[in-house]
Amino acid sequence: MTSDRIRNVVIIGGGTAGWMTAAALARTMGRQISINLVESDEIGAIGVGEATIPAIRLFNQLVGLDEDEFVRETQGTFKLGIQFQNWGKPGDCYMHAFGQFGQSLGLLEFAQYWLRGREQGVAGSLWDYSLNEVTARHGRFARINRIADTNLDGIAHAFHFDAGLYATYLRKLSEAAGVVRTEGRIVKVNRDGLTGNVTSVALANGAEISGELFIDCSGFRGLLIEEALETGYEDWTHWLPCDRAIAVPSRNIAPPRPYTQSIAHQAGWQWRIPLQHRTGNGHVFCSDFLSEDEATAILLANLEGEPLADPRTIPFRTGMRKRAWNHNVVALGLSSGFLEPLESTSIHLIQDGIAKLLSHFPNADLDPVNVEAYNRRMRFDYERIRDFIILHYHANQRTDSAFWTRCREMEIPGSLKDKIDLFRATGRIFRENEELFVEIGWFQVLTGQNIAPASYHPLADKLSDEQLSGFFEDIGRIVDATARQLPMHADFIAQYCAAGAEA
Repeated sequence: MTSDRIRNVVIIGGGTAGWMTAAALARTMGRQISINLVESDEIGAIGVGEATIPAIRLFNQLVGLDEDEFVRETQGTFKLGIQFQNWGKPGDCYMHAFGQFGQSLGLLEFAQYWLRGREQGVAGSLWDYSLNEVTARHGRFARINRIADTNLDGIAHAFHFDAGLYATYLRKLSEAAGVVRTEGRIVKVNRDGLTGNVTSVALANGAEISGELFIDCSGFRGLLIEEALETGYEDWTHWLPCDRAIAVPSRNIAPPRPYTQSIAHQAGWQWRIPLQHRTGNGHVFCSDFLSEDEATAILLANLEGEPLADPRTIPFRTGMRKRAWNHNVVALGLSSGFLEPLESTSIHLIQDGIAKLLSHFPNADLDPVNVEAYNRRMRFDYERIRDFIILHYHANQRTDSAFWTRCREMEIPGSLKDKIDLFRATGRIFRENEELFVEIGWFQVLTGQNIAPASYHPLADKLSDEQLSGFFEDIGRIVDATARQLPMHADFIAQYCAAGAEA
């Protein structure tokens, strides 16, 4: 029964995707399989981003990372959400905050009571009832699971970190757990003439690395999944037209914010990601509307500190492989597809692919039913994250550039149109299956970008006017008082996880 188990796994490419995969496989299956990671120092890593969502904490726990040590080792900071500027109209500003908003009552979520409260003029801003947003607004942070003496959740957090340092950190853990790293540039991929499966890769130094299951973490190139297997790529640039990013680090001039910033410009948007030793900046833009020189000038004019390197251009094409798993090759990271990092999902999609690979880990026969189930689940995840990112572009009221007009007037996927239409009519959002973004995430973006529903749920009328007013007053007071007594974000880092500090 166990003779048909896979014993030999080869990971092609290092970087964030490769070493996350190696660390996870070593932690969960290290005694059952040998793991060989092949990478070349000649090939630089692109890096998939330095901002994450709270699910990264589950991965870090899986591979046994101590959170404070991890933050120290990666020059990290804490993240409570993403602030969006100029996305609805120029001058607009809202946050997609992690965690709970207010408190649900009975069968009805807080957002429906808020819609009624806004209509009656007794509710404040939606974000006044988010501990994450109010804490971020005050530049504070602490780890608290629950607000004392209440039923309100505490803070949900993620991280900003240096992706290169994260890969280095995971490499150290992986090699200690038995992962073998082979240095070398791949010059040939060998395949079985009968099955079409990859059997080995040949290196420039003459070595040959054989395996039964190959994980392609070779980046946009897709050395195995595309160049060898010709899997094909599904292009989504008709919905997500940005195709370039200019990236540059800058010097810190102030304590790091506990949130990511996304600032919309005339034909795209700019990220700011605060780390302990620098700030990561980038300008994602559409080359149909803006030249590379113009995009670079906009980015440099909007840095908060002096640049620490020359700007570099990263071309990309949004979309996904037609199959993430083809023959005995599973693509993870940029080799499986690309969605711009507007909602910090790049590293999450690596984590998601790893989790599903563990769930669907095959026997040597590579049962096609199992493979197709993996592909179906990964496609669902990519498409639903795609829809959420499209929403930001489509739900705009900007009239200052042809780019934003095009985004507003474009045809959108039916799955996204259905969500928007239901929200406009009823204020309701329903999470389908296990899609990544929950109802309150959609609610924040729709509300923050000025889409107002025609109604709210009838159950929200259950409270009297007096009860409703008191409900908002109590939650707002508790959230604000809790946030104000937390330490400043920079002070928390200095006390527990400053880079270079003693553990």
